[in-house]
Amino acid sequence: MRITLSERMKAFGTSVFSELAAYKQTKISQGCEMIDLSIGSPDLPPPAFVMDTLETFVKEENQYGYALSGTNEFHEAVADYYSTTYNVKLNKETEVLCLMGSQDGLVHFPMVFADPGDVILVPDPGYTAYATGIAMAGAVPYFMPLRKENKFLPDLSSIPAHIAERAKMMILNFPGNPVPALATESFFKEVIAFAQKYDVIILHDFAYSELYYDGHKPLSFLSIDGAKEVGVEMNSLSKSFNMAGCRIGYLCGNKQIIQALANLKSNLDYGVFLPIQKAAAAALRKGAAFCEQNRQIYQSRRDRLVEGLASIGWKVDSPKASMFVWAEVPRGWTSTDFAYALIDKANVVVTPGQAFGPHGEGVVRIALVQDEAKIRQAIVNLASSGIF
Repeated sequence: MRITLSERMKAFGTSVFSELAAYKQTKISQGCEMIDLSIGSPDLPPPAFVMDTLETFVKEENQYGYALSGTNEFHEAVADYYSTTYNVKLNKETEVLCLMGSQDGLVHFPMVFADPGDVILVPDPGYTAYATGIAMAGAVPYFMPLRKENKFLPDLSSIPAHIAERAKMMILNFPGNPVPALATESFFKEVIAFAQKYDVIILHDFAYSELYYDGHKPLSFLSIDGAKEVGVEMNSLSKSFNMAGCRIGYLCGNKQIIQALANLKSNLDYGVFLPIQKAAAAALRKGAAFCEQNRQIYQSRRDRLVEGLASIGWKVDSPKASMFVWAEVPRGWTSTDFAYALIDKANVVVTPGQAFGPHGEGVVRIALVQDEAKIRQAIVNLASSGIF
């Protein structure tokens, strides 16, 4: 039988992540011991009380029906967390939406607000799920370059008026993936003014909100006056509480935007498994001390990696937040060639920056997802690779 794919599938080819994973497996089959610093998947467990909560509720017979939506308990926990952590007041009934992880929200969000041909303003480089969501909606991305000389903040003044007038939404991400930058209050105010002028919905991806170092606590977009009138913030328990496999997150902010996405999701899924919602609510209510301990672990890993790379002559910027180092490659290399050279010569896997957009060329993303012993070994491997 002849099987043909839709035109839409042309936007979903094999990703560089799959190619790197396949190449890594080839090296492993050849007997190489690889150190994988490419994927931002936490290697640490969630809090013990989260696992205990899951254990308790998975044994209850009445927990296995359709959730349909977020529970009142989960919504209330999100609202309380935002009030305590960011001094942001949320109506638990109308301004919070439970998601199957933030990726669920990110890839479906553009379908609710953009028609084919509409423009979506997106950071470059940016998380790959943004491109997926834009492609699913048939929309057109307008890349907002994140440049070092502008502290990796988009220059909104450089967006042409005719583009801004066609734009339906803007996606932002601070602290960022792959670029671990932080937004400022003045920048967020500029974003709100832009949104008001051009009727652009703002979606702020806040998935790395609890991973920050040296006291550089990230700003919630919703903490800025006027933000809730123009946008929403998306968050996840994957990175903050090491619950990536649980697939739970949330959207909060503007109630009309929340309701619109809720309407779409009511046609797509039946909600998050109830014991996971119980565990997530516990994490949000009781997880402050855990988050502080988690930050200390990541900060120590960051310091070990940055100092180790400097010792072999590879100077990289030390991130103030997120779980990534955004490292410029040595002169003369493309990011992809350099990433494959590290696999071949040092048994170390990183992600080439161009996988995240054109302005990621010349940089690699290094994830802090291995313990300090493995990070030290990675430095040893790099030092003896002959590349530096």
